[in-house]
Amino acid sequence: MAEQALDTFPRLFMHHARIRGDRPATREKDLGIWQTWSWSEAAAEVRSLACGLAQMGFTRGDNLAIIGDNRPRLYWAMTAAQCLGGVPVPLYQDAVAQEMSFVLDNAEIKFAIVEDQEQVDKLLEIKGRCAQLRHILYDDPRGLRHYTQDGIQSLDEVIESGRIYDREQRDFLDGEIAKGRPGDVAVMLYTSGTTGQPKGVCQTHASFIMAAKTGCEFDQLGPSDEILSYLPMAWVGDHLFSYAQAIYAGFTINCPESGDTVINDLREIGPTYYFAPPRVFENLLTQVMIRMEDAGAIKRRMFRYFMDVARRCGAEILDGRPGVAAGDRILYYLGNLFVYGPLRNVLGMSRIRVAYTAGAAIGPDLFRFYRSIAINLKQLYGATETCAAVCLQPDGQIKFDTVGPPAPGVEVRIADDGEVLVRGPVMLKEYYKRPDATAESIDADGYFRTGDAGFFDEDGHLKIIDRAKDVGKLAGGAMFAPNYIENKLKFFSYIREAVAFGHACDMVCAFVNIDLGAVGDWAQRRNIGYSGYTDLAQKAEVYQLVLECVEKCNAELAHDPVLAQSQVRRFLILHKELDPDDDELTRTRKVRRGFIAEKYRVLTEALYSGKPSQFIETQVKFEDGRAGMISAELRIMNAKVFDAAAARLAA
Repeated sequence: MAEQALDTFPRLFMHHARIRGDRPATREKDLGIWQTWSWSEAAAEVRSLACGLAQMGFTRGDNLAIIGDNRPRLYWAMTAAQCLGGVPVPLYQDAVAQEMSFVLDNAEIKFAIVEDQEQVDKLLEIKGRCAQLRHILYDDPRGLRHYTQDGIQSLDEVIESGRIYDREQRDFLDGEIAKGRPGDVAVMLYTSGTTGQPKGVCQTHASFIMAAKTGCEFDQLGPSDEILSYLPMAWVGDHLFSYAQAIYAGFTINCPESGDTVINDLREIGPTYYFAPPRVFENLLTQVMIRMEDAGAIKRRMFRYFMDVARRCGAEILDGRPGVAAGDRILYYLGNLFVYGPLRNVLGMSRIRVAYTAGAAIGPDLFRFYRSIAINLKQLYGATETCAAVCLQPDGQIKFDTVGPPAPGVEVRIADDGEVLVRGPVMLKEYYKRPDATAESIDADGYFRTGDAGFFDEDGHLKIIDRAKDVGKLAGGAMFAPNYIENKLKFFSYIREAVAFGHACDMVCAFVNIDLGAVGDWAQRRNIGYSGYTDLAQKAEVYQLVLECVEKCNAELAHDPVLAQSQVRRFLILHKELDPDDDELTRTRKVRRGFIAEKYRVLTEALYSGKPSQFIETQVKFEDGRAGMISAELRIMNAKVFDAAAARLAA
């Protein structure tokens, strides 16, 4: 096939099967053993699955729901649907049945391919409300032997029948692949729905291939690279890195055994390329800090000493910048032998050439930590509507508070009100069945309204302040950027989540979620007993621990000339963890700040009224679908704030 014809994902996939058929395309860990499929073997599976779907009546223009953890067959199902001119629609596997019903109905789903019994049960629960859903195909047969409902079928059966059909009608699938066009919709990804119902973002083959091409050329990604594919398949980041880029460049994706084994699987694979949202990097750092607290005194002192060295010069050495003193270079070399190298090995990042984070702003302190230990972490900026690719950070030009200059071929400008606008070949084709939303999101000049507020610095690097709708002002007129404050708080390993309030108020207050693992370990080492999250969160010792974190955050904010007035003056520790099942977070773990403010209005009123405590009772949803109530008398604590002028003078 001519090179210029490699303009759809099925054509790219079959191209790799021809030119590197024996190279590994996909691995999966199952029952503790890694299994490998070459490109030619994966292509054969795609052909059989596509033919099997076609036999069942799946046709051009149909949408295919895909639900489950990262599994080879679920990735292949995406390509199989595209071979037939269909559109894969991945759903978040941890979504409850009610959430799934909206997408299934909105996307007019007739066929769904799911991972296992859990997902089958969800679809059976809502099938009566999803009028068009006819076929539920499952990958893992465990627990499904006695299911006799109409429309439920093993994926093995579909693939076997498709294999026979492909042998008998060898030209069928090739003909269907040939009908594909770059402007055809390649995937439909639903937005997280921070406000209102999610929208189906229709992205074409051309847009995602361009995003993949740009990223691969930018960081020299090729067939020899490896990535661990563990993030939700419904998230645009996973679709870009584990699907689009893998098929464009021909590198290997590795599917972990489960969400619980990701860290161990990461160490075993030792990927060269890594991607994770800030939350994952925060959790990894938390685990490191917990382990160091449990280490011996000598090891703790060595860790702290060399981490001070890394913070002082590590990022500069990684970037190859001049001006690092010879003594610091020697100390950093020793630190790499005794601390940084072993730490990268523990994290499974010894072989990583480039790592990306996106999905939310990463705190500068967290960013610096990873780069200081020689992990080439970069911040990617984009959105579902832009294939996650708007800005890229070039090697040697990394700034901790920016997302880099616009990616090649992408135009970015700042509107008069500060909103970031984007135009380029990576933009969405449309919102599914929402011409009104499509027209509203794209201005008269063809720029997509990102909803983010930002500005360019003197070097042309974009700095994102916050979501435009969230940026506000304190009563005194100073800027208030809640997400920035929340990220600084979440850098501390004891704080898992934070929600800041302050728009039109005379001070900033915050809700805090403690990290149960980190704080639980801290409490056990001090013989502080507790019965669960609610009990631990309200311990006086825990409040003192969080107070120290808040005041360290305030001390850092005091140095910021723009946000110095946004120091947190009062806070409380919530009696429950914020949860997507309770609608407090999106499935990508973005805070639904407005919903939380309304749900916990009694708590925000207590914060701003000066009360020392507040009783609250809250309904929660359990994993088995039951609802219950939890209640607590929450303490409210005042935090020390620092004089901004004095802080800047001291610096």
